Amino acid sequence: MGKRLSAFFNPEQFHGWGKQRNYFEGWYFKLVNADETNAIAFIPGIAMDSNGSKHSFIQVLDGKKRTASYHKFEADCFNPTPGLFHLAIKENHFSANELRLALPNIQGTLQFSGNVPWPKPWYSPGIMGPFAFVPFMECYHGIVSMDHTISGKLVIDDGEIDFTGGRGYMEKDWGRSFPSAYFWMQSNHFTLPGISIKCSVAKIPWLRSSFVGFIAGIWLQDRLIRFTTYNRSFLRRSLADERTVDIVLENKNYLLQIIAHRNDATELASPINGFMNGRIAESMSSFLDVLLTDKRNNKVLLHDTGRNAGLEVAGNIKEIFV
Repeated sequence: MGKRLSAFFNPEQFHGWGKQRNYFEGWYFKLVNADETNAIAFIPGIAMDSNGSKHSFIQVLDGKKRTASYHKFEADCFNPTPGLFHLAIKENHFSANELRLALPNIQGTLQFSGNVPWPKPWYSPGIMGPFAFVPFMECYHGIVSMDHTISGKLVIDDGEIDFTGGRGYMEKDWGRSFPSAYFWMQSNHFTLPGISIKCSVAKIPWLRSSFVGFIAGIWLQDRLIRFTTYNRSFLRRSLADERTVDIVLENKNYLLQIIAHRNDATELASPINGFMNGRIAESMSSFLDVLLTDKRNNKVLLHDTGRNAGLEVAGNIKEIFV
């Protein structure tokens, strides 16, 4: 009970204690080196299907080469630490402050510092807010760090990549399945350092119906501005075509406009009823045109383009058009 309660109020920790079927949990570590010539994501996790068949995994997405690999392990190789965010898959270790890799073609250690977590007061534990208290959600989401500095090197296919001075981002998901339709986008590479944006819009099953939910946050060097379904914000526009995704969010004080420019995407495995037999496509080389306005004085707080943007456009997206 103690480790489950600790995880509930700390979304970055492992939540799947006691789960045996129809369950997945995965973390997303995005790494971009200082000169932005390499963009790589590591996705460790565990998957359990409806029959109780389980395995752990580490997906690797190379955003520049546009390649992906799926390293599969026995379920008992997955070892999370109760009460902490630390997990090991054999000799591979993942935490908020360090990444240690011992894959067949990738080895090395990276450290993370200056992490920017999403606030998690007891009444609103993480980015899910009060929805964290709802026991039947299809998918739960957490932000581990909106932005941080990387140090260290990785050896990939016999070539060394120095990530020192680069920027990172971390998040996670857990539950049964990804939404049947969603947009997801993220960038922490703007003209000035210390700026990061994350935005997602999704079809959310709810009892016998559904609704279009959204979560967005902008870290502006020393403050987090939030637009969420539960904080009296509104989704004014949610549209996409083959070239762009167009999102407009508004609350009492701020107006956020995002145009995401789609780029070639790479196929990744995704969960359906706990097992990783779905497919989504992600780009790590997209661009986000972002305009944030303070409505109280009509002041533009951010008007810039985010580089090295992660972007996913998945499912029957017309279900989330607004």
